[in-house]
Amino acid sequence: MGAQNETGMQQPPAEARRHPRFELQTDIRVYSRTTGLLKGYTVDISESGISALLKLEVSVGEVVQLEFALPSGLIAIRAMVRHRTAFRYGFQFVEPDLQGVITATCSYLAALQS
Repeated sequence: MGAQNETGMQQPPAEARRHPRFELQTDIRVYSRTTGLLKGYTVDISESGISALLKLEVSVGEVVQLEFALPSGLIAIRAMVRHRTAFRYGFQFVEPDLQGVITATCSYLAALQS
């Protein structure tokens, strides 16, 4: 149950996340089966997903291929479009980070941003 605001109304509980987000601004390429190639910019990353700003629409629920640069190099990974708010999209990775590149990047960004 959430906390009460100044009017006494219940507010929803704070959003719980499996992994913290870290600011990451880089170019991203999204390959969609329905829309084709979309280009945008990332906003933040976590061990389980990434958010990005895109100019064109991609369907929520679609599995796409993402390509973006991390400090250790270019990564390509499949992700599901989990939500959309205006031009901002949230992607959840649907395959494991076998080389540990995303986990290492999040650890590096945590140290930089703390």
